[in-house]
Amino acid sequence: MSIFLTPLPQPWPWLILMTALALGWAGQRHLAFALLAVFGAAALALGHLEPLALTALAAGLLCAAFVARIRGPAKLISHLALALWALALGAHLLPGVHNLLILDQVQAGPASAPYSLHLNLDKPLVFFVLLLARPALLQPNDPAGRSAWLSGLLLLAALLPAALLTGALHLERSLPEWTLLWMASNLLFTCLAEEAFFRGYLQQGLTRSFGPAVGIATASLLFGLAHIGAGPAVAAFATLLGLACGLGYWGSGRFCAPVLMHFAFNFAHLLLFTYPGPA
Repeated sequence: MSIFLTPLPQPWPWLILMTALALGWAGQRHLAFALLAVFGAAALALGHLEPLALTALAAGLLCAAFVARIRGPAKLISHLALALWALALGAHLLPGVHNLLILDQVQAGPASAPYSLHLNLDKPLVFFVLLLARPALLQPNDPAGRSAWLSGLLLLAALLPAALLTGALHLERSLPEWTLLWMASNLLFTCLAEEAFFRGYLQQGLTRSFGPAVGIATASLLFGLAHIGAGPAVAAFATLLGLACGLGYWGSGRFCAPVLMHFAFNFAHLLLFTYPGPA
């Protein structure tokens, strides 16, 4: 099978994955999972997935489908295991997964640091795992009201100017030739997966149990900690970004709000400032 697939451009299987993610986000679950299976077969045939990794991913999806049905003391254990599995996927810890390096040490502009981009196949799986484990992920919640999401938008708008004032970023307008590729990857592979986990799963689950203050604060802090590898300053700004997105989700009651807020922040960063940071 790989003989017939290898002459095609390397990124083509990820177009299937992107379509599957978009359909899943739109609520077309059956078609989304069917395309995900096609993507898995293509990734296996082309060597992006080793058989053991594909088996582990399939088993993870199967187990996730049963999490929502578990009751009693085992429920907490199942959700802890689910969270650890999602974090492992997001951190690229599963062996046998070969994400495609599509941009290698490119610069958005002359003042920007070199940047590399992988087309991931493990991290986007977090979204599908949570679609199975939390069937209500995409359903609207009761909105907290305009003041909450306006607070989130104001905080979001203040983050990049604050990074400029602290010297974490510099002004640099740019429109790299790889912008469209970056947009598709960032929206579907990064923002959708991260917001599904931190806002749709963690924040919403903690809010139901302990209230919105605990839910939003905890999810935001954990979101910041997930970025600690890039340094304390990035982790601090990520925490504030998480808080803005959390307020947007709580205020609007709609999952699309934090996804689009997260993407808007990243896109403005790319277009108007040194990306991912100063050289």
